[in-house]
Amino acid sequence: MENKYSISAIGQDSHRFVSENEDKPLVLGGLTVKNENGLEGNSDADVLLHALTNAISGITCKPILGAMADELCLKHHITDSSAYLELALADLADCGYELAHISFTIQAKKPKFLPIINPIRESISKKINLPIDHIMLTATSGENLTEMARGEGIEAFCIITAIPLSEKA
Repeated sequence: MENKYSISAIGQDSHRFVSENEDKPLVLGGLTVKNENGLEGNSDADVLLHALTNAISGITCKPILGAMADELCLKHHITDSSAYLELALADLADCGYELAHISFTIQAKKPKFLPIINPIRESISKKINLPIDHIMLTATSGENLTEMARGEGIEAFCIITAIPLSEKA
């Protein structure tokens, strides 16, 4: 693969945690994290899949999150963020590209990410059919500098590299 054929984009998403008395699971990268409060949103509020979907939209120039996701969620009751990601991946393929590498970084005080990083990477790997060694996730507590770092929510950034479909080995 020659670098001149690759294209990159960045995506971001953030959500606040639901209140302590709400019963909504925390979903990250399609993985349900036990014993943690979920994130506010019409969907499952999976910040990782949302950031990835937004990054893909950065290549395709076709937004999925926003009006389209709201219609799927509110009108058709599709709250699994994997459905939004599937639409973005279809758009990416229609543009003649496929994902080659994904790098996420998260800022959050909770949950503790070290024990769940590899299970999240595995979950994403299965969803998009990309080897786990092409998916990275790093996390920082943020040192109490932002709302996320103070435990009010989770923020995710995602940088992707896509290559032409014909470049797949």
